[in-house]
Amino acid sequence: MIAVIKTGGKQYKISPKDRLRVEKLEGEEGAKISFEEVLLVASEDGKETVIGDPTVKGAKVEATILKQGRARKIEIVKHIPKKRHNVRNGHRQPFTEVLIENIVK
Repeated sequence: MIAVIKTGGKQYKISPKDRLRVEKLEGEEGAKISFEEVLLVASEDGKETVIGDPTVKGAKVEATILKQGRARKIEIVKHIPKKRHNVRNGHRQPFTEVLIENIVK
């Protein structure tokens, strides 16, 4: 079973037992969550495909939160030549790592 879900403004193609890093979600490690915005559900061979309009009615993806964390630091450098202007900033994006348990049609 394959599905396409939408979370955090992004779309992800998933199947059971996948590990996935998504934008930060509320919840403790080990908590069960479900994704309600399922855009597509298909079988492995592609013979049975259900495309949502915009989402598939009654479909959901069940997952378990494995880890809450922050990604590696991204350095932002702003440089204006000939003006002696240098600005350095950094940013660490929070994420949630989930384990996909089940896809319910």
